[in-house]
Amino acid sequence: MKIATFNVQNLFHRDRSLIQKTTGKCVSDWIAEFDSLLKKEKCPSNTERLKELSFLLGFDKTFQNPYVVMRKKAGELYLKGMNCSKELKSGELTDWNGWIKVQTVTIDPEATNHKAIVISEIDPDILVLQEVEDRMSLDEFNNNILPKFNCGTFSECFLTPNSEGKGREQALLLKNGYQLESIKIHTIDETETPTQELLEYEIQTPKGINIHLLSAYFYENKLDKEKAFEIRKNQAYQVSVIYKLLQMQGRTNIVIAGTLNAPSYCNSLAPLLQETDLKDISKNKTFNVAIDEGKDGTYYRLGAYRMGVNIKQKDYLLLSPILFSKVKSSGLNRKGVWPEKRPNWRIYSSILNKEQAASLHPGVYGTIIKI
Repeated sequence: MKIATFNVQNLFHRDRSLIQKTTGKCVSDWIAEFDSLLKKEKCPSNTERLKELSFLLGFDKTFQNPYVVMRKKAGELYLKGMNCSKELKSGELTDWNGWIKVQTVTIDPEATNHKAIVISEIDPDILVLQEVEDRMSLDEFNNNILPKFNCGTFSECFLTPNSEGKGREQALLLKNGYQLESIKIHTIDETETPTQELLEYEIQTPKGINIHLLSAYFYENKLDKEKAFEIRKNQAYQVSVIYKLLQMQGRTNIVIAGTLNAPSYCNSLAPLLQETDLKDISKNKTFNVAIDEGKDGTYYRLGAYRMGVNIKQKDYLLLSPILFSKVKSSGLNRKGVWPEKRPNWRIYSSILNKEQAASLHPGVYGTIIKI
């Protein structure tokens, strides 16, 4: 059984609010000034300046569910609304032909191809995908893109919408006789709107053995790290409780996969990594990955996967002890990740710039025998 997790950061189009933007000095100064004014006593001048800064920093902007979305097929513009039972091309409603700002940004087709190449090289039986925009995109990717790179299509594809509304759904893909028996949705954090969910899949192998797979995506907020820490630690605790309950029920074949958005040394992940018997596959003796080139190959960055693999760990494949003991091979594919500066590693020769990279996340996988 080969299992993999990969945060693809969307397949064909991505919500504008998720596109990383560089912060200039002006924005940094505005944030610092805003923070300082919040600590001062209220007065008309301070209140007026806070209003100005909130406008400059974009606090007044809200993101609602889009009524316009750019689909991959031929770059056509589609409209959807409360009174539409289906998505319609703009030409089906009017003869209008012009420009409109849409909520999603199309992803470079080469980047989509590189996502497929990463998956085809790993070639898993069970694949967990993070940040998939919708079911339509998932089906098109599975049926039309993956076969171009000698990767057989997955016979079963499942996408569970979350309550966030930004196209960061979790998906499960199965092939080679692996079948989904059941799925449960656990709410692991209700302090935020939208709530955060954990997906519990029960998968039957061709040998008739059941695997419990927990797909997780933990909270991240780069502007408020203390808040993110507290929320993430609560999520880790809730997942650890579910894991221990499965053990109490006699379940021994358990996998937790996904993006936990913190390195392994972070105390926010302690309930999972230190207070359970779960094993991180990157610590398995079979874990294989091409190390950084040059002198970075002997360097160990804090939070990295291991020496010479100096990218901060955010994606995990955690196994129960019995599964960890049966790992035959494992590794990490980061050939689709664009290295900004040092350290450098080998990437696909067809990636010419950051926009063509598969993702900011590597693919993590493991092969488990006798199951």
